[in-house]
Amino acid sequence: MSNDFYTTSIVPHSGIIIKICRAYTDSQEDFEDFYQEACLQIWKSRNAFQGKSKWSTWIYRVTLNVCLTLVKKKRKRGYSQEIRNEALEDNKAFENEDLNLLYAAIKKLSEIDRAIILLHLEENSHKEIAAIIGTSPNNIAVRINRIKKQLKKLLDGKIN
Repeated sequence: MSNDFYTTSIVPHSGIIIKICRAYTDSQEDFEDFYQEACLQIWKSRNAFQGKSKWSTWIYRVTLNVCLTLVKKKRKRGYSQEIRNEALEDNKAFENEDLNLLYAAIKKLSEIDRAIILLHLEENSHKEIAAIIGTSPNNIAVRINRIKKQLKKLLDGKIN
């Protein structure tokens, strides 16, 4: 990967990549693997970017696809939920307790709801989220309200 491409095209949007990878991983090691794979895939697919959306939207799509693919691969190998929960509890890399609680709640959501709420937290419009997810803006608005209620319930109960 060219250093110029990384510096000019990935680093300015690294926050998006970090948030998505963090929402789909439970350990620092997995996070680093997902982040590296996302950056590699962004670089490999850069010529496929047609400019029909913002570059940040493209990065979001590629990163989300990478994370979903890696999660599916882990499931196929029988990666146990119990082991993932222990890894999360033992992980000292993410030390902000409130942020850890939020990510723990987000991880309880379905994969598509996770993607929607992360896009919402990135302050994307309902129209932009709908374009990425492949549904209508009205559907996104309804889903965001349901997701917020679900997250509130999880956080009020301190997850589980």
